[in-house]
Amino acid sequence: MKFLDVLLGRTQPKKPNLDQLFGLPQAALTLEAASAYRPTGVGSVCYRAAEGGAFASTQADIQELLDADEGPKVERTQDSYGYTWLVLQHDPSDMTGLVTDLHAVNSSLEAAGFGPSLLCSLVAFRDLDGRRLALVYLYKRGSFYPFAPVAHERRDNAQELQVRGLVSNDLRLEDDLSRWFPVWGAPGL
Repeated sequence: MKFLDVLLGRTQPKKPNLDQLFGLPQAALTLEAASAYRPTGVGSVCYRAAEGGAFASTQADIQELLDADEGPKVERTQDSYGYTWLVLQHDPSDMTGLVTDLHAVNSSLEAAGFGPSLLCSLVAFRDLDGRRLALVYLYKRGSFYPFAPVAHERRDNAQELQVRGLVSNDLRLEDDLSRWFPVWGAPGL
């Protein structure tokens, strides 16, 4: 950071660090030990699809990469806001495999020059009562936040804050609560 930026109180945005995703398996263990939340085995990457052959080729390469090992089911959907979601399904006990695939998708888009199109990645959890939770990685902020949706597009803020306290040693969490945006209708959640 430059001297003048410090004097004027300007800060540089945090850079995305996709290796932060590898903290998710430990966060999942923490959630299992300290709460009733368990991984569902579903994760997704949200991005804005670009026009043109280069992006279509990159999407096809990603699909081919994920399908190469006859591994988990991969589904591509589009939401009402025009974002594309690539949804991955793994065995719930294979959090490391899920995170590796999420990292591969994000890295492939970034390496092909489409990093600015990435919005977020999420991993879904449920408790024994069927309550939903996602740990959401904000690509442009390089940080996570919990999202606990309930019926009728409401969220359980108390639960989100409790989960923040539980996983704060495992993940780099977003400090600015106004950036904990809801991801209503996210596939797999």
